[in-house]
Amino acid sequence: MILNAFDLHDKVAIVTGCNTGLGQGMAVGLAQAGCHIVGVNRSDASETRTLIESLGRRFLGLRADLGNTDELPAIIDSAVSEFGRIDILVNNAGIIRRNDAIDFSAKDWDDVMNVNLRTTFFMSQAVARQFIAQRSGGKIINIASMLSYQGGIRVPSYTASKSGVLGITRLMANEWAHENINVNAIAPGYMATNNTQDLRTDEQRNQEILERIPAARWGQPDDLMGPVVFLASRASDYVSGHTLAVDGGWLAR
Repeated sequence: MILNAFDLHDKVAIVTGCNTGLGQGMAVGLAQAGCHIVGVNRSDASETRTLIESLGRRFLGLRADLGNTDELPAIIDSAVSEFGRIDILVNNAGIIRRNDAIDFSAKDWDDVMNVNLRTTFFMSQAVARQFIAQRSGGKIINIASMLSYQGGIRVPSYTASKSGVLGITRLMANEWAHENINVNAIAPGYMATNNTQDLRTDEQRNQEILERIPAARWGQPDDLMGPVVFLASRASDYVSGHTLAVDGGWLAR
């Protein structure tokens, strides 16, 4: 039965940045499909823990500064020590800085690029090595953006990082498909999260955005549950190097 291909019973998924918002929504969706979750966050993820454990799944909460790639080996070691294996990685953690390009600082550039692109690559590399050691294959899901396709306004490092995520998703898929590792990405549209709070409270920008979205609403974390479960499951075994837009029709307008 086709629905069995979406079953993630007892799979182990690392989800970065899952204490709130899209990361929390995806972690809960994966848990609903059967996953145990390794949540990697800079801050407390007790709410996510409660949601995961209420589903009868296990949750390992790890604290890390994902701007520092030196912390990545310990994350992998902790996950494997706790669960014995890793099956899925969701590179969700990301940050944003807003300023006119003419005034943008080197620090704001580096901070965003380090978390959004550098760590995404090196976390994927570390997990891919674990998949290869396990001889099990696995699924890597990166989080891109509408700004992987468009320039945006006042977010130069975010645009650069998310354009890069789309590119390295393709590269890693090309190199690791023969190891039975699927690498894909999700490009969320305009979602109601902490990152978009400034846009949603700006009446003019909020209205401009809503007028362009055919669905006529901001996305919600629950809107990513189906896509992430699909890309994490056997149902997507022949999907590789693809970035799936979940945008209410934004790119089609």
